[in-house]
Amino acid sequence: MNARSNPGELVYAPLGGAGEIGMNLYLYGTGPEKSREWIIVDIGIGFTGGRLPGVDIVLPDTSHIEALGPAVKAIVLTHAHEDHYGAVAELWRRLNLPVYATPFTAELLKGKLYEHGLEDKVPLNVLGLGSPFEIGGFELEFVTMTHSIPEPSGLIIRTAAGTVFHTGDWKIDDEPVISPNTDLDKLKALGDAGCDAMICDSTNVFRDGVSASESEVARSLAKLIKSAKNRVAVTTFSSNVGRIVSLIRAGQEAGRDIVLAGRALHRITAAAEATGYLDSTGKLLDARDFDDVPRHRCLAIVTGSQGEPRAALTRIAGGTHPNIRLEPGDLVIYSSKNIPGNELAIAQVENQLAEMGIEIVNSDRHLVHVTGHPRRGELETMYGLVKPKLAVPMHGEYRHLVAHAALAKDLGVPQTLVVPNGSLAQLAPGPGKVIGEVPSGRLLRDGDLLVPEADPAVRERRNLSFAGAVFISLVLDQSSGNLASDTEIHLLGIPEPSDYGPDLDELVDNAIDRALKKLPKDRRRDPDHVAEMVRRAVRGALRQAWGKKPETRVAVAHVNVRK
Repeated sequence: MNARSNPGELVYAPLGGAGEIGMNLYLYGTGPEKSREWIIVDIGIGFTGGRLPGVDIVLPDTSHIEALGPAVKAIVLTHAHEDHYGAVAELWRRLNLPVYATPFTAELLKGKLYEHGLEDKVPLNVLGLGSPFEIGGFELEFVTMTHSIPEPSGLIIRTAAGTVFHTGDWKIDDEPVISPNTDLDKLKALGDAGCDAMICDSTNVFRDGVSASESEVARSLAKLIKSAKNRVAVTTFSSNVGRIVSLIRAGQEAGRDIVLAGRALHRITAAAEATGYLDSTGKLLDARDFDDVPRHRCLAIVTGSQGEPRAALTRIAGGTHPNIRLEPGDLVIYSSKNIPGNELAIAQVENQLAEMGIEIVNSDRHLVHVTGHPRRGELETMYGLVKPKLAVPMHGEYRHLVAHAALAKDLGVPQTLVVPNGSLAQLAPGPGKVIGEVPSGRLLRDGDLLVPEADPAVRERRNLSFAGAVFISLVLDQSSGNLASDTEIHLLGIPEPSDYGPDLDELVDNAIDRALKKLPKDRRRDPDHVAEMVRRAVRGALRQAWGKKPETRVAVAHVNVRK
């Protein structure tokens, strides 16, 4: 029986990005249940926002994909934002799959693969914008969209069971700086031919109207830079090549020399030059050239819009950048938005700049940034073009998904379905419905290791950052059960004695004495029991006096004391 006579279902399982913003990973399957073929659309990273001490990035748990084995055919990337492609190199050895991408995305991916020693191992298929291609039982076609990075692509997924449209990240920008306009004709043709489901970006569902154009931001930035009397530094998302091009043009029109500071900016501009989006060879200076540029002629484009600890702007504000310094009267423009979770880090940098006498401009009062995601007006346009039978929101927290489903219903979509991470949904044929669950979760990059989020070390480190730790070493006489030597106590991250509270060192010592006195002599011969009773006593005493329960470890040893 062939696939056309028994098409099975077209199913969808998000493993990241549905119920959160970031860490996108979407799994599509086609065919009968026992013989489905699968593709992965995007594999991105998430960020901790400082909530997981020592953890660098968050990655989707791919154990379910690995269990599917050879039924999974490929990875398709919609664009080169970290939350959509950043985990490919991190996880590829687990998946060992070919990758499909457009030229700019492929160029950036090559750099990541090189860093991981994978440059000659990953089958990388580079496709032109709007290209059709086939993977197993999937007939796929890129749709050119507009976003805040070159070559964002929606993905039409055609199978024997039905057709869906995966939007990727998008907006409708009638005046983009570098990218082609959204291919509205292809979207309309898809809608006219019949689309069973649309899986659609939900990021800005709470915002009315339509997004401003990137060209409007370019004009606003040009005015600010032209009117500035002293040095100007602008920080933006490194991946926003259109914004970088706008800044370079604005600087050149104002007679300024352009200085780039930050490895990510150099990586992005190199990829943009290699793919024809940036023709400025010889015009961009490195941070090491900063001292050679007169103050009134300097435009520095710097990393650090989110207050990242090692980024250029953070180091400039802290006075630790090896090449770049700012002076009172200079201007810093935040051509970006605050990503939730980064507010405190950004505010710290802004406060440092303000103390230096630096003028700060951000999007609160000036048009220096515009979103790359659709507002409600653009969503209305998209639904009018594609006319899906089923709306499935993605790329948003759960509240975004619910609000998006309500909007789609108001726009006349026959059916809506909220499908969070870990759910398996049937998209076609027939009405959409959740038909099961699949394993999902997070992996954490901790230094050079990938560990599950449920690893006890993650919880322990979070507790250590919140309440410190107590380490206790007891040596007991085997026969009497009494202390055979002085107790060793080490407190880490515990407040020192002061006039405002109890002496916690003394409190711990007293709690240990009380715990030992309560233990019968025969129970003192059991080191595990002694350790647990002492641990509970110490944590309880600290909780009562301090209001926190630190991680507590007790080591017990027995010796024979000669009389």
